[in-house]
Amino acid sequence: MVKKFELSNEQIDGIIDLALAEDTSQGDATSEALIPAKLQGRAIILAREKGILAGGDVARRVFLKVSPSLKVQLLVEDGTVVKPGDIVATASGRVIDILKAERVALNFLQRLSGIASLTARYVAETTGLGVRICDTRKTTPGLRLLEKYAVNAGGGNNHRFHLGDGILIKDNHLTALRNQGISLKDIVAQARQTAPEGLIVEVEVSTAEEAMEAVQGGADMVLLDNMSPDEMHRVVGLIPGHIKTEASGGITLANVRAVAMSGVDTISIGALTHSVKALDISLELEPETVKPVQSK
Repeated sequence: MVKKFELSNEQIDGIIDLALAEDTSQGDATSEALIPAKLQGRAIILAREKGILAGGDVARRVFLKVSPSLKVQLLVEDGTVVKPGDIVATASGRVIDILKAERVALNFLQRLSGIASLTARYVAETTGLGVRICDTRKTTPGLRLLEKYAVNAGGGNNHRFHLGDGILIKDNHLTALRNQGISLKDIVAQARQTAPEGLIVEVEVSTAEEAMEAVQGGADMVLLDNMSPDEMHRVVGLIPGHIKTEASGGITLANVRAVAMSGVDTISIGALTHSVKALDISLELEPETVKPVQSK
């Protein structure tokens, strides 16, 4: 269930349209009241703290959606380390258009860069251990594609994009079916038998006994939920090598390396997208460039 992907312009534009409608559908009362329509200038977008940039092209497309006449230059590629003071992009054209696009562009750039930066920290903590750091579906409604893209930019991998993207038998599935007298082994076997061709069958377990039932039922992947690193190591040793293992639940920067050393193939971390701190990035007009355009 681990994959990488690239965003299409159509996907990006659909998300941008919703964000711009939220922020600008009633106009920009402040700029329209104060900024002359013919005033031109250039703005720089710069990093205020160290991190990994993500979302540069998304920000660029925001500016162009507001006004195709704006000229936007991206100076830093997504996935690149930035430090305080680094200029990552410039936007030139009508000042009123730059200001109208500013907040939406920065919101995308700051949040996606924050996700990429946090992901990169987890990846760095597990360097050399051959484990994949993966996201979850715990994403901001409407922003899943962008947030999973940002995980990629930070060196991470993607888990399911949606509920149809794989079979993951979780605790509530098991509770509902066990209440009908069906064993975990038979639940997994049923999923294996009825799964659409090509879909992986993964099952969440919390004990070694459940893990072995999942194996006996024909699972492709076993998710070890909220186990200690020592318990994970013991269970991984019991699972045949052709069956992939995943760790999830309670993973932090403080314990992720210990979890990786248990031998699991993948570590999924909801915090990559649900508890991220936005990277501090700002937009500043360059005063010397702000001038009215003379009529011919």
